[in-house]
Amino acid sequence: MHQKRSYAVVLVVSTLVGLLEVPLTVVVVLLYVRTQPPPDKDPNYVEIGAALVGTVPLIGFISFLLSLVFVLPAVALADLLGRWLGRHAAWWSAPLIVAALLVPPVFGYAAYNDTQTRATLLFWVSATASLSAGALIALPRGDRLLGRVARWGTGAVVGTALFGALGLAVGLLPAYEPPRIGPQTMVGLWNDRMGHDLVFTSDGRVTATGVGRRFAFDYPYDPYPGCWGSGTWVYEGGRDVRAQKVRIDIPGCTLPVWDVGGTAENPRIVRQIGDPGPGYLYRLDKSPAGTWPRGSTTSGSPR
Repeated sequence: MHQKRSYAVVLVVSTLVGLLEVPLTVVVVLLYVRTQPPPDKDPNYVEIGAALVGTVPLIGFISFLLSLVFVLPAVALADLLGRWLGRHAAWWSAPLIVAALLVPPVFGYAAYNDTQTRATLLFWVSATASLSAGALIALPRGDRLLGRVARWGTGAVVGTALFGALGLAVGLLPAYEPPRIGPQTMVGLWNDRMGHDLVFTSDGRVTATGVGRRFAFDYPYDPYPGCWGSGTWVYEGGRDVRAQKVRIDIPGCTLPVWDVGGTAENPRIVRQIGDPGPGYLYRLDKSPAGTWPRGSTTSGSPR
């Protein structure tokens, strides 16, 4: 004789699963970020962590509502289907029921807001997978189900973080590294997508047009009119790809040393500007050969 199901336990377990999915997603995203070029502005992980902790009650409430509306009915209908089939609740029916329950709100919202079909389908599949996890985990019956979910769920989050960090350390996960460039790659136009640029020539000369300009509105205590003029440059290979430097000597400019970033297909040079701390990475992207951004010049004089 099967133990009678407690739907209150189902609701609590599903809510807990929803809560655990958030830190697991954060860990996966952080591991993925380590395999990509760094963003222009370094994230403040302390603030992000504090924000996540502060939103735990809200996340728990949302997880509870989703469990109440989608997971609990899915488990109940799976039980009903199991009785019709003369067996225990069929586990495979829970994801199908969740997917069916999600169709009206997801596709109704998409139709009302004219959302793209691809984005709608991706969201529907993702939501189905997330909520189905709670339904499948809540299907077994037992007095200690909640404790097992808490232990194994926490272990999954911690284990993913530890194995991910180990994978990055030993090279199983491809941690981001800047591309190996050389003096030949530097020759040409590098721009910041705002009409400011550096032009490197093969004879070691460089011309700057407003590079590094900072407006008083964004940097009230550290404005900078930008670098204008001509000078010299040199590429330093360093001991490894992370030690590559490009040194620029232009009279009157305060942007002498640049690091290498980007990818082999889209190289860039970057340097931190602004106040100390997380800072802001000011970047110049290499323009394709033969292209010049609108309004750029090579004269070195302000426009």
